[in-house]
Amino acid sequence: MVNDTTRLLGLDGLVAGRLEVDVTGVPVVDLSTGCEQARCCPQCGQRALKVKQWTTTRPRDLPVGGRTVRLRWRKRRWYCPTPGCPRKSFTEQVAQVPARARLTTRLRQAAGGGGGGRSPTRGRTIVQAARDHGISWPVVAAAFTAHVSAVLPAEPEPVAVLGIDEVRRGKPHWIWDEQAGSWTTTADRWHVGFCDLSGGQGLLAQVEGRSTAAVTGWLTARPQASREQVKAVAIDMCTVFKSAIRQVLPHAVLVVDHFHIVQVRREALCFREGCKDPTSGCRSSSVTTLRCTMEK
Repeated sequence: MVNDTTRLLGLDGLVAGRLEVDVTGVPVVDLSTGCEQARCCPQCGQRALKVKQWTTTRPRDLPVGGRTVRLRWRKRRWYCPTPGCPRKSFTEQVAQVPARARLTTRLRQAAGGGGGGRSPTRGRTIVQAARDHGISWPVVAAAFTAHVSAVLPAEPEPVAVLGIDEVRRGKPHWIWDEQAGSWTTTADRWHVGFCDLSGGQGLLAQVEGRSTAAVTGWLTARPQASREQVKAVAIDMCTVFKSAIRQVLPHAVLVVDHFHIVQVRREALCFREGCKDPTSGCRSSSVTTLRCTMEK
């Protein structure tokens, strides 16, 4: 039977029963299975007849009317009627609450960006989005990865101007190599990002490591036709990037961004010739930096 509470929740395949308010003032909704397909074995598809046991699960869901709601679903575990089926037994599941899921599908999609094709964070970081939804950031990160893997093309469109820069991400991880007798890196703290500077694709990829091999590995994985269309590559004054571009994209023009040119000039003026700011070598403020540079 479909009642008003069931319609309000909008969880297809589940029927709302008793509704109560706990000691903290949060509504708790008891759910039961309302879909006959849920008693069919997911392995062989046969309809089960014998109940093995009852179990209760409490999946997290989106707020209803701006108010947090707790779900309590009492469902059955069935014996599979097919003797040769390797599944043996299974619990009821619906599209919004798959087996072993602690979150409803719509909550996971909202956290990962599946709702309406919008950004998962809507201008926020993954950590902030996790706080807003009341779930952990690894769950949001996994949901976001699943979402973008489904909507992004397998291969980015060719670019005319490619941007390459490094970003520090987390801490390095090391393990002891018995054969080499030394520590080896299992997770690099540096990643290299590739951006489309002439089009609207934004970030194309991010690979682990800040080495020539990391850059050339991603570039050589692109089709030859895409590499030939790259006219210019913007980098900082990193010889690693320069070496990689000369190997894979010898026809492209290397461009150094203005920020690093100005930064090197400022450091040369302020540290080699002697800065007039005795406190911090003209690094105390942008105003002091500009004044010292103009004076020199």
